[in-house]
Amino acid sequence: MGKKKEGKLSSRMLDGVERVGNALPSPATLFFILFLIVIILSFVFNKLGTKVTYDAIVDGKLEETTVLVKNLLSRDGLVHILTSAIGNFTGFFALGTVLTIMLGVGVADGSGLISALMRRVALNTPKALITSVVIFLGIMSNIASSTGYVVLVPLGAILFMAFGRHPIAGLAAAFAGVSGGWSANLLIGSNDPMFAGMATAAAQTLDPNYVVQPVANWYFMFASTFLLVIVGTFITDKIIEPRLPAYKPDVKEEADSVTADEKRGIKFAGIATLIYLIIVAVLVIPTNGLLRDPETGGILKSPFMNSIIIIMMLLFLIPGIAYGYGAKTLKSEKDIIKLMEKAISGLASFIVLIFFAAQFNGAFEYSNMGIVLSVKGANLLQNIGFIGLPLLIAFIILTAFINIFIAVDSAKWAMMAPIFVPMFMQLGISPEMTQLAYRIGDSSTNIIAPLMPFFVLTVAFFQKYDKKAGIGSVVSTMLPYSLGFLVSWIIMFIIWYLLGLPIGPGASIFY
Repeated sequence: MGKKKEGKLSSRMLDGVERVGNALPSPATLFFILFLIVIILSFVFNKLGTKVTYDAIVDGKLEETTVLVKNLLSRDGLVHILTSAIGNFTGFFALGTVLTIMLGVGVADGSGLISALMRRVALNTPKALITSVVIFLGIMSNIASSTGYVVLVPLGAILFMAFGRHPIAGLAAAFAGVSGGWSANLLIGSNDPMFAGMATAAAQTLDPNYVVQPVANWYFMFASTFLLVIVGTFITDKIIEPRLPAYKPDVKEEADSVTADEKRGIKFAGIATLIYLIIVAVLVIPTNGLLRDPETGGILKSPFMNSIIIIMMLLFLIPGIAYGYGAKTLKSEKDIIKLMEKAISGLASFIVLIFFAAQFNGAFEYSNMGIVLSVKGANLLQNIGFIGLPLLIAFIILTAFINIFIAVDSAKWAMMAPIFVPMFMQLGISPEMTQLAYRIGDSSTNIIAPLMPFFVLTVAFFQKYDKKAGIGSVVSTMLPYSLGFLVSWIIMFIIWYLLGLPIGPGASIFY
């Protein structure tokens, strides 16, 4: 009876989450509403004479600066809104970087390289390692955006069945890797420049020359890949699968094998990748390398770091083309261009979102409300002693909670970065560290967020092996992963913070 009540209670809670989430407008509309709210509040705070005094970097020097909230409903404010709209959009840092890297990812994905690689690795994996490999491939698939949801999640079920294991355990493991490990990876993906661009824009409200590099969180995310594989494997093998009832398949399913053409394509891609990496190494490793800083010979502030997006784009593009010709999925340069066009067209919703997010950010920055809120918030937190590590942990948990209702990571960061990045800078926390804390919270609850775009697709995959499965079934199955990832990630975050380790090339914890 207790279980029945508990089931009803959990079902009501899930229904409530779904209702609240569904009641929210689309992310683009949400930014338009926030844009209007900023305009109204700027008028109110300007009339109240709201202002703050803080230390800011001006022309390379630290100076005491006083700013007053600007009225966007004034003549100057309205003119600024109209004349800056296009510049806000085209100048939004995340737009160009994401579009650029997706040109390469689109070819690698569209040519079939990423899918063939995932299947080849998975099909050649020993039984004892299958769980770890499925989770690892899920994490790595994030470099190709949503490919992992479409390819790897159903493949995980088939692979587990091939080894005589429960298919839902395979689904869960793959979904945990793809969605829960969204911010972990061994490589730089399309999300990294997007987050870095928004963090840069937010940081420059205090420090005009501050730039957050796309590799800002790479060290931590590299290590996170192995952490999540270990935790995810333990949860799958020791918690999830033992709870599942015995499964008897109606029809035996087998994973698609890698064809001879695909094997040849992978070989071509491997050779192309090796040649490309050798060329990059020649340009970077020597002290007088072309891509090093010509004055200091350093790497952190060099043409190499400034061109990292183009370098990463080519790392996907060149092997993708080589695979396509080897596997005969590409016939001419026209096919390559079509794949690039398809990749960009798939970002249509992102581009629309960025237009409205850019207007919100532009208005928020011009009004000085971001600075005022950040400084006053930082002063309040400092006065009550809520700073440093406890503050960052609280921020991770806050982000994890918000993610359940607003599952689009770019939308959340575009809203939160203008407030929290400068606020935490005032408290001595670097923009890179604030971004890292956000990404941990954002990833951890992806797998239990019913409004996450691919959650419904995962429910459909579950129903293939359990006709009675619904949203509640998937959430209850994935909850151990969400909690396990969040707790283990926070522990790793605490250790990293206490040791004062860099979180990426040239990216420290403190500002």
